[in-house]
Amino acid sequence: MKIKIRNAKQNDLAVINDIYNYYVLNSTCTFQTEPETFEGRNKWFNEHNEEYPIIVAENNRIIGWASISKYQKRQAYKPTVENSIYIRNDKLGNGVGTILITEIIRLAKDIGYHSIVAVISGDQELSIHFHERHGFKKVAHLKEAGYKFNKWLDVVYYQLLL
Repeated sequence: MKIKIRNAKQNDLAVINDIYNYYVLNSTCTFQTEPETFEGRNKWFNEHNEEYPIIVAENNRIIGWASISKYQKRQAYKPTVENSIYIRNDKLGNGVGTILITEIIRLAKDIGYHSIVAVISGDQELSIHFHERHGFKKVAHLKEAGYKFNKWLDVVYYQLLL
């Protein structure tokens, strides 16, 4: 599969949102419980820029996206960012995630960040192993921090020092 990576554009938001909302409704990989509105996705997009990029993976159409976001609002946290990666559910297991995370790590280094944090639902073993394969180390485990689909969910924090 030939995959092209590029910066996300405003007119990509509907597809980005569709990919994300599948997981809102069907997975614990996001703790959001109601689908993201287009207005909400647009606000999110406008909070990103060269310092906090959003990229998409294409193979004739967008099949995944990734972003670097502020980890926390306070200024002392600025050297640390949080990553997000979402792949179209019918394209999982094709290496798209590896291409996206490799590019996100490269961008974070080039921008000058010190670390990337991944906040992962404790039951998302594939995401946990995926991040471990790319050098992230477990740094925290919160018990029953979220509640979705009528069950308590742990949250694990993984970090990659750049």
